[in-house]
Amino acid sequence: MNECTRVDVEDVTKMIKGKTVLQDINLSFASGKVYGIKGYNGSGKTMLMRVIAGLIFPTKGRVLINGEPVEKTKKVIGLLIENPAFLDSYTGFGNLKLLASIQNLISDERIWEVLQIVGLSEHKKLKYKKYSLGMKQRLGIGAAIMEKPDILLLDEPINGLDEKGVMMMAEIIRKEKERGALVILSCHEESFLKAASDEIYLIENGSIVLAEA
Repeated sequence: MNECTRVDVEDVTKMIKGKTVLQDINLSFASGKVYGIKGYNGSGKTMLMRVIAGLIFPTKGRVLINGEPVEKTKKVIGLLIENPAFLDSYTGFGNLKLLASIQNLISDERIWEVLQIVGLSEHKKLKYKKYSLGMKQRLGIGAAIMEKPDILLLDEPINGLDEKGVMMMAEIIRKEKERGALVILSCHEESFLKAASDEIYLIENGSIVLAEA
C-alpha cells in the first residue's frame, strides 16, 4: 500500500422519515491508524459506517476519500456490517469466491489464506446454512479483509465470537494497521475498543460528543 488514504466526513446529516439519525458529523481519518466509534444501540454508529462506506447517501454533507466523493473512489473498501448476506447453499470458499468475482482482484489462493486467517479452513465442505453464529461472523470478517482493503470498516466485529475469536480479531486489526490500512471500528465492548484503537469517538443521538486519544 503506497499512497496514504484519508477519509473526510464533512457536515454529514442523515434524516430518515423525518428523524435525524446523524447530525453535523465532521471527522477526519488517516491510514495506518485504528479509529474506534462507541455509543449505545441506536446512537448512529452503524449509520455512520454505512455513510462512510458509500452504501447510504447523507441528506446533507459529504464523505471524501483523498478529496474525491466516496462513490467515485478507486480505493478498496472492506466492510463488515450486521448480518452479512451469504448464500446458504454455498461453502465459505464458494461465498467468498462469488464476492471476489465482482472486482476480480484476488486469487483462489488468497481466499484459502483468508479462510485460514479467520479459522474456517478446516470446514471447507460445510455449507453456510450449517455455520454457527461465530462461524458466520468469521466469514463476514474474511469477506471484509480478503481484498487487502485501503479502508476497513468493522461494525461490531466481535459479536458472536468466543474468546479465541476475539483474540483472532484483535490480531487481524493489528496486522491491518501494520499493513497501512485505515481501520474504523465500532464496538460495544469498551475494553476491546480501547485496546484496539488509537483514537475513540463517542456518538450520542447522531452527534459526535467526545473524542479520546
